[in-house]
Parts: sequence; structure tokens; C-alpha cells
Amino acid sequence: MRYVVKLAAILAGLMLMSPATSANGIQPDNPFPRLRFVTSLGNLEIELDRYKAPLTAENFLDYVKAGSYNNTIFHRLVPGFVLQGGGYDENFEAKTIFKKIPNESGNGLKNVYGTIAMARESDPHTATRQFFFNLNDNTSLDPSSKGWGYAVFGWIVSGEETLEKLAALESVPFDEKTLWRDVPKDPPVLIRIEVVPQS
Repeated sequence: MRYVVKLAAILAGLMLMSPATSANGIQPDNPFPRLRFVTSLGNLEIELDRYKAPLTAENFLDYVKAGSYNNTIFHRLVPGFVLQGGGYDENFEAKTIFKKIPNESGNGLKNVYGTIAMARESDPHTATRQFFFNLNDNTSLDPSSKGWGYAVFGWIVSGEETLEKLAALESVPFDEKTLWRDVPKDPPVLIRIEVVPQS
């Protein structure tokens, strides 16, 4: 009898789970989950590609599920090139890193305007949590005979005007406070990332 009661409790718990999440992660049956970026300059939505970038998409969703991107900043802006974020809070303190992931830049997705890709160090397999939006068709970031590229794992599906606002911010070539290059003068905030319910 106690096994029946235990099974009933488990089933009840599963029924109460949000449709956006499950025991296996965020929308495990959705190959193209959508996420809403709520920023200090407006919202935009992206669609991930779990088919072509499964490891990268799941890694990104792990940070989303943990709320780890909430109240981070876009700390790097190179006009006409990239807008990078996800790694630091408003005090420029580094956020917790979960793990390094294999590079999926050879998946066929290109670094064209409006796509989202993973930032990394010079070693190709060092992407963790930082991401960037392509502000142009950046073919130099795609894999080539010269080596690995930067893994694209999604694209903007709405709110392109927000990306344009972010891209139009003033960026300083060298920031004396952080000693970094290409820092927005007033770094915009990624307030949170929400999972868009499946239709």
C-alpha cells in the first residue's frame, strides 16, 4: 500500500511541475525552445537550435534554469561586430562558471546578424557562460581551414529593435576602471531570461 501512496505522490508532483520545465530540463521535447531576454533597454526573444547545437543549447539552458544570467551586464560592445554578456554582475564581478563545453562551431550555423553564439578563449573548447550577439555578418567567426570558429546556437525571432538599441550605445575603446577594451559607457543590464511557454 505504501508503494501506491508513494507513486501517487510522485505523479502528483509531476503534474504540478511548470510546462516550461521537467525533471529532464527545460522543455525537453522542444527542439527549438524560445527564451525572452528582459533587458534594461527592452525585450527580445531568441530561439535555440537543439538539433545543430545540442551541447551548447543545453549548457545555456542550465544557466537559465539556475537564474544565473539574472542581473548580469553586457560588458563588451564592438559597434558593427558583437555585443557580449552573461559573465559579470553590475559590479563587474565574475559569475560562477559551471563547466567548459566542446566547440560546436562546425554545426552549419553561421555567425550572421542577429544570431547568438558562445564566447570563448583562444582554446576552442573553453566556452562556459558568456555569449554574444552578432551585430553583422561575421564570417571571420565561422570555422575555416585556419581553425575553429565560434558556436552559434540560436537567433533572434522578435525584438530586433532592442538589439539595435543595445548596439547603438556608446562604447569606450579602453575602460580605465576595468582595464578592458570595448566596454559600454553605461553597461546595459540583462535583468532576467524567461522561458517562453510552448505553443
